[in-house]
Formats: sequence, structure tokens, C-alpha cells
Amino acid sequence: MCTGSLLGVSGYKTKEEKQEEDEATIPVGFEDIVTMYPMDFEEWLWACGIKDQHIDYLRQCLGQETPVDAALHERFRLLLHQYVVVGGMPEAVTAFLTTQQIGSVLKVQRRIVDEYKSDMVKYALMADKSRIRECFESIPAQLAREYKKFTYSMVRRGGRSRDYVGSLQWIEDAGIIRRCFNTESTELPLDGHRLQSEFKVYMADIGLLVSMLEDGTAADILAGNLMSYKGAIFENLVADILGKMGRRLYYFHKDSGVELDFLIRYKGACTPVECKATTGNAKSLRTVLSHSDKYHVSQAFKLGDYNIGRKDALLTLPTYLAFLLTEV
Repeated sequence: MCTGSLLGVSGYKTKEEKQEEDEATIPVGFEDIVTMYPMDFEEWLWACGIKDQHIDYLRQCLGQETPVDAALHERFRLLLHQYVVVGGMPEAVTAFLTTQQIGSVLKVQRRIVDEYKSDMVKYALMADKSRIRECFESIPAQLAREYKKFTYSMVRRGGRSRDYVGSLQWIEDAGIIRRCFNTESTELPLDGHRLQSEFKVYMADIGLLVSMLEDGTAADILAGNLMSYKGAIFENLVADILGKMGRRLYYFHKDSGVELDFLIRYKGACTPVECKATTGNAKSLRTVLSHSDKYHVSQAFKLGDYNIGRKDALLTLPTYLAFLLTEV
């Protein structure tokens, strides 16, 4: 059994590592490579002492579209906000459960981010080192904009795709980020309609995104004091939850102003998912649902600081239920 840096096992090896690999003798038998990921939201709930019976209850509420009991609803709301700032890196989760101190969590998370940057220098080709770090460090600012499409000119003034496309791919291959592709239409199969050159970039782990922001951000999230940037954080939260369940990420944006945060295949249909940090209108969802002949959408989810409720084709859900949207 062996373990190694994710960057080290992704094909980005130094000359010395390649030589050692060539000289190594593989024992008779077979080897399995198991790819490990940060803990997902359900695993976070387990770590916090939530029992299977409570998760079964949430699944029942979702299936029957009945509100979650008020006391449990408040408990899961708190756990969701804690997950936003802690994320799923096991050491960060352990630090929180052991100390209950956000400062201890941040210390772990920022060390992990620093190790990412160190690995970028260690494993990347010399010509790519600075560009990879520039792409990585631009992610919080990329998400701050109203339309969060990844733009190379935000990485560096005058930056172009041909300069940075390989660097961004390197970070994605390392498992640090996830891309969310725009689609030409709201139809299945989603991958068949994706626009290869138009995408958003999210951190694969929500806690690491929060740790990249200035001191005090985590406390603001727990206190509900964020302003405009809260949309970026909770959008990345939903990307975290959907991505960790194995879904590829898609969204829909048209210059006409129609924009849907995410599109998923759910029960055999293309289903928009809109996410709100708290509450709010979903104008684009209403537009799409009222023109089913044009968009071919008959159902949608709105995630936010709500309990469960339905109005026609729109099912409103508390964000903490997103991890149960697994049916395809």
C-alpha cells in the first residue's frame, strides 16, 4: 500500500521520480489505484453525529415534498453553514470537531493551499509554474462577478486562452478545481450541448475557497453578514455538493439575460437548479418554466434558506437537501 501527492500521481513527475519508478520492482499480483476526494456533505453529517435515520427522514420529506420538522431544519441549517467554512478536507474536519475553533480550521486549510502552491512549483514545467499559480489565485475574483464565466484577461491583463489553457487544465487534472460548462440548450444529453470554450471554475472544496479569502470571512458566513460575495460562496457550495456526488457540472447562459446556475439530469429530464444564499426571486427560472415549448423544461429546483415547498413546476428546497438530488 502506498500514498502520494495527487499532483505526483497525475503524471507530473520529476526526472528523479521517473528514474525511481523505472527502477522499482512491482510485487507479483495486482495493484488498485483508489482516488480519494474530500469528504462530501453527507460524510460531514456523519462526522457530526447525524444518524442514518435522520438522513432517511430528510429523504422521505424530499420524496413526499413535505416540510422538514422545524427543530431538525434549524439543526441542518447550522450544519450546512459550518460545512461552508470547514469543507471536506479530513484534517480540517478533524480540527473543527476537536477544537470547535474556526481559527484552527483556517490554519489547516491555508497550509493545504500553500502545499498546493508548493506542488505547482515542484511538479509543473518551468514555463508553466507562474501561469498555474496565476490561474489558481484568480479564482476568488473570477467568482466575484455577476456573470462568473472564467476569463483569462482576469488572470493577467491581456491574458489569452492560448497562454493559460494548459495551466488551467493542469489544476483541474490535479483535482483542485471543477469546471462548469455553459450549454447551447436546456436539453439532454447535457454533455452533447456543452460549449467547450465557455465555463465557470469552482474550487472542488468549498472550505478551501473560503480559506483563500481574508480573515473574518468565515465568521461573517456563520453570522450571515456577507453582502454581494455570498452568492459566489453559495454557488460554489452547490458545485461542491453536486461535484462530490459524481455529477459533471453545467449551466445555461444567454446574452438575452436568461441564466440558470446549474443544469442536472434528474429523473430522466433536464432540470435547472437555482441557488440562493438566503432567499430571492428566480426570474430566469420563471421565464424558462413559462416557455416549455422553447426550453423543454418541465421541472426545476430553487435552493436557499427555505423549507420544502412547491409552486407549480418549481420545487423550493433548503440547500442542505441538495446532496439527496442523486437520481438520474
